[in-house]
Amino acid sequence: MKALSRRVWRKWADRVLAPRIPEEELNARLLEVRQHLPTPVFWLLGKAQSGKTSLVRVLSGSSLAEIGNGFQPCTRSARFFDFPDSQSPVIRFLDTRGLAEAAYDPAEDMGWCAQQAHLLIVVAKAMDHQQDSVSQAAREVHAAHPGWPVIVAQTCLHEGYPHWESEHALPYPYAGQPFAAGVPSDLARSLLKQRELFGGLDARFVPLDFTLPEDGYQPPDYGAEALWQAIEETLPLGLRALFGQSEQRRLLNDAYARQAHPHIVSYALCAGVAEAIPVPAASLATAAAFQAKLFHSIASIYGLPLTSKSVTEVGSAVGIGVLAGLGGRELAKLLPGYGQTIALGLAGLYTAAMTYALGKVFCFYFAGALRGHAFSPQVLRELYREEFQSGRALLAAPLKQADR
Repeated sequence: MKALSRRVWRKWADRVLAPRIPEEELNARLLEVRQHLPTPVFWLLGKAQSGKTSLVRVLSGSSLAEIGNGFQPCTRSARFFDFPDSQSPVIRFLDTRGLAEAAYDPAEDMGWCAQQAHLLIVVAKAMDHQQDSVSQAAREVHAAHPGWPVIVAQTCLHEGYPHWESEHALPYPYAGQPFAAGVPSDLARSLLKQRELFGGLDARFVPLDFTLPEDGYQPPDYGAEALWQAIEETLPLGLRALFGQSEQRRLLNDAYARQAHPHIVSYALCAGVAEAIPVPAASLATAAAFQAKLFHSIASIYGLPLTSKSVTEVGSAVGIGVLAGLGGRELAKLLPGYGQTIALGLAGLYTAAMTYALGKVFCFYFAGALRGHAFSPQVLRELYREEFQSGRALLAAPLKQADR
């Protein structure tokens, strides 16, 4: 049985290193699967220089350069940014431009994301009361889609501080009304006056100040926790965890792993959907190919080659039972008498959680390789079991949405 296990994992390694589905066909299948998987869209509505890019930067953890190079035009007045990338988006940001122009008509932008937008985030500088064009556009969107939740992000709080050397009030004093002590009086009046401009939208208001470290304000992501809380309360899909903002083990929380996390989530969901939803182009072989694509992406992030040795070591360490999810029946059939008995009970959530766990194990494996440290099979196996349970909890809600 042990020799059979090694042969099976070598065959799996061959499929990971050289997927049998051509790249163009795989990308077409990925696109088809994604049509069944809802990608949350945050529609950012605000004037130029209101802080929309900073908001995307803080929420996604992406750099300004990545965001600047990542936006793609979609209408005459809007563009979108896919995080972490266009092939495997966990979330999509829609940025509407031209709101200061009197002739702006949100109809085209509404049409583009009518079936996609999940949350409208109005972005307005806290001290700017020339918001007629923004409030009018927001009201039109809200009238057409009253079910979309609305958050008004009141940005650039430091512009309302009495002195340039003033510091942020801590702890965060804007959770309720009236505001807690420490909020400058002029800023407080401006925030309340601005809220009157957006009255009737049934919106959540979140004052925040996202700056760069060199600007000297601490913390530079002031109000981020309140914004995440507002998002999670309006969209209870565990989005913060999907973004990879939760605490993890040291080796699973380094810069490489944080970059890999959204890719792991995205491809795990795709593999689960390919397994669970019977679309013509999404076969069990597709799920296996998505997994291969993920492992190559992780290796690229760590700057290390994905070799037959690394794939076989990870696969054989986590155990032969994982074959129940590695591409479903096709790979399970490599085990005579074993695959047939379990393949019929495969579920999308199992495949998604298994793909997620393997992705995390590969991160751990590569992190150790960068440090010249090899982990025992027992350590990798235990990590896989823990991350499998984490993956099941994390991915259950998004997969449930996809199955509707």
